[in-house]
Amino acid sequence: MTYTRVIIPAFNEEGSIAKVIHDIPSHISEVIVVDNQSTDETFKQAESAGATVLYEGKMGYGHACLKGLSYLKELREPTDIVVFLDGDYSDYPEEMDKIMAPIIQDDIDLVIGARVKSKREPGSMTFPQIFGNWLATTLMRLFFDSRFTDLGPFRAIKYKKLLALNMEDKTYGWTVEMQLKALKQKLTYTEVDINYRNRIGESKVSGTVKGSVMAGVKILGWIFKYSFK
Repeated sequence: MTYTRVIIPAFNEEGSIAKVIHDIPSHISEVIVVDNQSTDETFKQAESAGATVLYEGKMGYGHACLKGLSYLKELREPTDIVVFLDGDYSDYPEEMDKIMAPIIQDDIDLVIGARVKSKREPGSMTFPQIFGNWLATTLMRLFFDSRFTDLGPFRAIKYKKLLALNMEDKTYGWTVEMQLKALKQKLTYTEVDINYRNRIGESKVSGTVKGSVMAGVKILGWIFKYSFK
């Protein structure tokens, strides 16, 4: 039996979080929502939908993900695979089995859900997101001979491999840090094309100029940091 746990960082996602949880395949061992200082009913909605809900008082996507990992380390039950998923309903949680399949069937370490243009709903990714993904993955290809085409947050990774990455980013750089460290540690990886739709509610990163700039700076910072190591 494969024990899979899902970590969902969430900030003010009361309109979407229950939908996300309900669409996750029923065989998943546990769904963990990390409420990152929400001022709405995110915590209550997630709890009512059946998730384990944690509270992280320090703002930042990475802070929320690290809170989820701290929780996993305290469990007595095993964890084989960790899936990361956003709480805004832009991804299709029912595609989770497709993302995990390369790990279960082919022993791949890390799988990224790639938001390819042909499967994206019009308007679901902003220009800064599209350009940022292109720039980051192009630099990763040039510097590390990477085959990544996306920094998509919907992803699955073997739990033991994730622990070995010693993740540390507290904010916008979590996804690219994981991919860069996977390249450095020579983990096996692949991408799976996934569907992507317009999120429910406003994006806290790509929906603001400040968020887009800060995310871009953090992502490029990680890439150049590892380029000269």
